[in-house]
Amino acid sequence: MKRMRAALVALVAAGSLAACVAPVQPMQPPPATEARPPAQVQAANFIAVADAMEPQIEAECRARTSARNCDYRIVVDDRPGQGVNAFQTEDRQGRPIVGFTLGLIAEAQNRDELAFVMGHEAAHHIAGHLSAKARDASAGALILGVLTAASGGDASTVSQAQSFGANMGARAYSKDYELEADRLGTIITWNAGYDPMRGALFFSRIPDPGDRFLGSHPANARRMETVRATVAHLNGGGS
Repeated sequence: MKRMRAALVALVAAGSLAACVAPVQPMQPPPATEARPPAQVQAANFIAVADAMEPQIEAECRARTSARNCDYRIVVDDRPGQGVNAFQTEDRQGRPIVGFTLGLIAEAQNRDELAFVMGHEAAHHIAGHLSAKARDASAGALILGVLTAASGGDASTVSQAQSFGANMGARAYSKDYELEADRLGTIITWNAGYDPMRGALFFSRIPDPGDRFLGSHPANARRMETVRATVAHLNGGGS
C-alpha cells in the first residue's frame, strides 16, 4: 500500500485537483448527484475503501478459484493525463493489480462508487478475463489469417488480416465479460458492506457506449439492470 499512500499524499496536497481533471461528460441529463468531496476527503475515502475491499476481494478470489494468484495489489496511477479510468492487470509474476487514476478518485462522489468500481475491476481477474481475451484474440487472428491465406493473400495481406482478426476476436465477448464483472463486482461490494446500487450510479455520469456492434462495453442501462438484478438476488438470500 506504500505506493498508493504516496500518490494520495499528492492528491491531498493538490487541494483543487478536481478542478484540474477533465470532467466526464454525460450523454444525457443525469439524475441528481451528490456534491463532489474535497481532495482530502477523496484521498481518505479511497484509502478506507481499499483497506475494506482488499480482504473481501482476496477472500472471494480464493473461494471461486483454485490455482489463481489472489494476492491483490491496489495502486494509484498518478501519471499525468490519464483521465478518469480504472483497470485490472497483472505484474510479471502474475500478481493481480487493480489501478485507479487520480481522475477517477476525484470523480467518485462517495465510497460506494469507489467500492463498486474496485469490485468490478477485481472481478475481471477472478473470472479470468485477461486470459480469455487473449485466447479470443488468438483465435480471431488465426481464423482470419488462414482464410486470407487460402484466398490467395500475400504475406502483408495475411498479416493485416491477422491483426484485424485479433482485434475482432478480443472484442467478440468483451460485453459479456463486462457484465460478468458487474455481477461479481456487485457481490463483492455487497459483501464488503457497501451499497452497489448507489455505487453503480457512477454509470450515470459517464458516456453511454450504447450497444454498438463489437463495442467493448455494454450499454449503461444493461449494466444498471445487471446490478439491480444481482442486488435483488442478494436481498433474497442468494450469493
